[in-house]
Amino acid sequence: MAKRTATTAHFGRDPQDAVVAFLNTPGIVGDDVPRHIETHIAHVFVGRERALKIKRAVKLPYLDFSSLEQRRAACLREIEVNQPTAPDLYLGVVPITVREDGRLAVGGAGTAIEWAVEMLAFAAGNLLSERARDGRLTTEILLETADVVARMHACAAPQTPIDHPGEMLEIVDDVVRACETTSLGADPEQLTRFVMAARGAIDRHHELLLQRGAEGHVRRCHGDLHLANIVMWRGHPTPFDAIEFSEQIATVDTLYDLAFLLMDLEHAMNRAAANQLFNRYLWRVGEAESLRALALLPFYLSLRAAIRAMVAGERASLAEDAAAAEQDRRAAREYLAMACRYLAPHPPDLIAVGGLSGSGKSTLAAALAPEFGAAPGAVLLRSDLERKRMLGVASTDRLPAESYTPASAEAVYARILARAGEALTAGHSVIVDAVSAREEERSALCDLAQRLGVGFRALWLDASDETLKQRVAQRVGDASDATPDVVERQIARGTGRIGWQRIDASGGAAETLAQAQAALSRG
Repeated sequence: MAKRTATTAHFGRDPQDAVVAFLNTPGIVGDDVPRHIETHIAHVFVGRERALKIKRAVKLPYLDFSSLEQRRAACLREIEVNQPTAPDLYLGVVPITVREDGRLAVGGAGTAIEWAVEMLAFAAGNLLSERARDGRLTTEILLETADVVARMHACAAPQTPIDHPGEMLEIVDDVVRACETTSLGADPEQLTRFVMAARGAIDRHHELLLQRGAEGHVRRCHGDLHLANIVMWRGHPTPFDAIEFSEQIATVDTLYDLAFLLMDLEHAMNRAAANQLFNRYLWRVGEAESLRALALLPFYLSLRAAIRAMVAGERASLAEDAAAAEQDRRAAREYLAMACRYLAPHPPDLIAVGGLSGSGKSTLAAALAPEFGAAPGAVLLRSDLERKRMLGVASTDRLPAESYTPASAEAVYARILARAGEALTAGHSVIVDAVSAREEERSALCDLAQRLGVGFRALWLDASDETLKQRVAQRVGDASDATPDVVERQIARGTGRIGWQRIDASGGAAETLAQAQAALSRG
């Protein structure tokens, strides 16, 4: 960035006040007055083409930006940690200097009084948080975001945690101390419930927390993966603004990293959006360990919500406007209530959705998933996707006919049963979306539920032969490879006696969903 200067600085009680006023001056960051974004730890000034970000001179329980050298080091580290996901966004670190005549400059040969991260600017409205607020966060973006996060986690280097359970307990204690000292007006009983439930979860899952580290799932992650830290950049969701100030905070279980995004999606939009991203991520990762780790997810989600409560409380304590401070305190109390809800027990269920190709199984299963079990809803196991995962192809790649043999079908169902068992054992509900035309396939699902001692409910979707064939003929960009000829063969083979609850799926998706919900509510 070329050197830019302004009038003589007047340093008041807080030297950063002069820097903030300088960077807000027209012509310093772009030609106009920049957009000024304040967080509890940073000031960001966004022009048309460039943005500058300075660290607040604050000291908090989990970071220390109180000295100029600490802020410079944090700026340099921010560039480094964001290179894997957003290399084109970050340009470098520049000093804010004061000349001999007292004038401030971006760059220049004067004495550095502040340091700033220089970035390319992106237009307002491109953050996923903004898209969620405006109703523009589409299914396509959610699915691609899940793919991006899964790749990011796969590329992150495994770390050896010194004491993973101990680190989680330390975070809980930090959150509680912060909530107690920031005058949130939180219900003391609610805070006590959170502490007891969170510590109980750590004790209960102590061995699993250790195992996640031993298996290499504790990695140097993003650390602050919420919707406002993912931007649509050049047409693709791009995580940025990763944690730079604490290796301990950023070196976490990949599932804990994901949990922040899931919690934020549920809070900003709804559980359905979180469930879509959650299931795409699980499918993309494809590891049995990820399903076993779902026992930790309620605790991870709760802790992420509690951290949001802590941050909102800290923001309230820094706010100069009384109304803004009260709004932040109210948000903090809402997040703390959310943290408690995540830790409430939810017994797992196995739900089967069967029917011939074209009956609407996948549409119904996806609509039902957010409604069952612990947040963010049931694990979806779709036979079409599990087959593609087994063969290492993209979800919409067409498979040749020889991929659909009795042996391959048996392997797919075995995979579904194994994965369902892992998730159910971890305490998470599962919805199986598969044709299940053979009686032994249906019986195997019932047997699994009985063996694990979980609830089992099953739906069979019916539609006319002509409707089934018409629907599969109209599919575009779907994971299913079924054609009208495949439907004909399914009809010819028959299904035997169907003992599952039958649903008339000949109407629209909303009508089928209403029937299914009514049937499932009856048990």
